[in-house]
Amino acid sequence: MAGIDAIDRNILRLLRLNARMSNASLASEVGLSPSACLRRIRLLEHAGVIRGYTALVDHSARETAMAVIINITLERQTEDYLNRFEAAVRRHPEIQECYLMTGGSDYLLRVEVENAAEFERIHTEILSTLPGVLRIHSSFSIRNVLATRRRAAAK
Repeated sequence: MAGIDAIDRNILRLLRLNARMSNASLASEVGLSPSACLRRIRLLEHAGVIRGYTALVDHSARETAMAVIINITLERQTEDYLNRFEAAVRRHPEIQECYLMTGGSDYLLRVEVENAAEFERIHTEILSTLPGVLRIHSSFSIRNVLATRRRAAAK
């Protein structure tokens, strides 16, 4: 969307921090009337700048949760292969993050699991069935180094 200004960037910043913020509070923060603020949000949504809203679940609150970082290499890097892979990934909420990468692998994915058995299920039922996958390389996290910083900053 051409024409994103400082107010739009501020709206986006505040919505990233708290997408449930009331329109009245958001308008007050950015210095607009509630109707003008809502109009800008609707324009950002219509233009696809805001693609949706979601709930972020704190998996780190579960003491047994482990992050698994997965590097995926595709058979080919054509637009068709990339599009089919990305469409398939979007259908699986177990995959919390997916990045198209440069370097040694094509995609980096992140999932959170309770144990190795849960990851085995995800590997067998989801990862190994994704279209165009040549290689899957998975690494289990030991602990999240920045988790305590995020919690401390939120207080």
